[in-house]
Amino acid sequence: MASSVHIESALRPRRELVAWRNAIFVIFTLSGLSIATWAARLPEIKANLDVSTGSIGILILGMSAGSILGLMASAWLMVRLGARSGMVLSLGFVAVGLVLIGIGAGVVFSPAVVFVGLALFGFGNGSVDVMMNVEGAAAETELGKTVLPLMHACFSLGTVIGAGIGAAASALAIGIVWHAGGIAVLIAVAVITAVRFVPVREELGDDTPTHSHKADWVTRLRANLSVWADLRLILIGVIMLGMAFAEGSANDWLALAVVEGHGQSAATGAIVFGVFVSAMTVGRVAGGPLIDRFGRVRVLQVSAVSAALGLVVFILGPNLWIIIVGTVFWGLGSALGFPLGMSAAAEGKNAAARVSAVAMIGYLAFLVGPPLIGLLGDAIGLLNALFFVLILVVFSGLASPAAREQRAKP
Repeated sequence: MASSVHIESALRPRRELVAWRNAIFVIFTLSGLSIATWAARLPEIKANLDVSTGSIGILILGMSAGSILGLMASAWLMVRLGARSGMVLSLGFVAVGLVLIGIGAGVVFSPAVVFVGLALFGFGNGSVDVMMNVEGAAAETELGKTVLPLMHACFSLGTVIGAGIGAAASALAIGIVWHAGGIAVLIAVAVITAVRFVPVREELGDDTPTHSHKADWVTRLRANLSVWADLRLILIGVIMLGMAFAEGSANDWLALAVVEGHGQSAATGAIVFGVFVSAMTVGRVAGGPLIDRFGRVRVLQVSAVSAALGLVVFILGPNLWIIIVGTVFWGLGSALGFPLGMSAAAEGKNAAARVSAVAMIGYLAFLVGPPLIGLLGDAIGLLNALFFVLILVVFSGLASPAAREQRAKP
């Protein structure tokens, strides 16, 4: 069953389409790299700051709140700046945030500085998440083939690279400030280079030689908000909420759960986190043919079962190898929920606003998840707190029929 995003491609040169697609691949990769840079060094950041698990949850609340603000601001940024300039600005916030996290955890040892850094980091990643998915959905439509799962695989590839660099930096005792600062410079340079290949498009707020959207941005913003009346879109958001929780809880807590819950070293925690993001990458690379053959609903249902099974095995695993097996199932099950939700949301009129809306629902996981898991972890243990994620994954699987393709490929 083919996705309905497979429609007649616009009259844009193939070379330009490929360059556009590749540029968005880079943006997704940079976002994943930034997330893993923070997550892989979390055990050392906690140790350097000498704070509790619950306090780390409160610190991550800064990132979560920033993410939600970024998501809320993304529509405004797109209609005011256009997607190209918006993505540069957003990843600029990410780079500055990483630098502050490195300084706060590696130089001045200040939770307050880390909190501010995480807030900027979250704002940048939240806003760029919407913009790169909107661009990815548009490129997918014009290319006439499913590419969003592969784009999300690039995000996962970025997390694999970031986890590998983080594990190496930890093993070599490279300071967090140098590690985070180096990645920040790389992100800033790469995004400025990549956006040159993203086409200027009026519908995303980019000014063109014949028209400026700056004067009518209020009207366009109101139109974007009208999509919230669509019940199907809300249910797609429920799917993404559960899958984002499955993915986000691993990004925020998996390395620490391996260290504190299963008694492993910080380097082992970073390696197991690398296993998770590697499994997600494999799932996303392989996902396109599976989606085309079995349809979104069946793939989402199997994904929910895999994620749920993986969480149970990870939580209850008696030794490192069993834990790794659970991590693989957890990662594979979390791989396709977000990109499939984006593809489903992109169907219909006002696709940019619809993608933005479901991304905001999905990102609620990043707002309530970190502090909730952290506080539950203080009360009942970090591993037991992950059972809450399991419940949300089950709800995501139950809501899967909302993502059914609306029309067949012409």
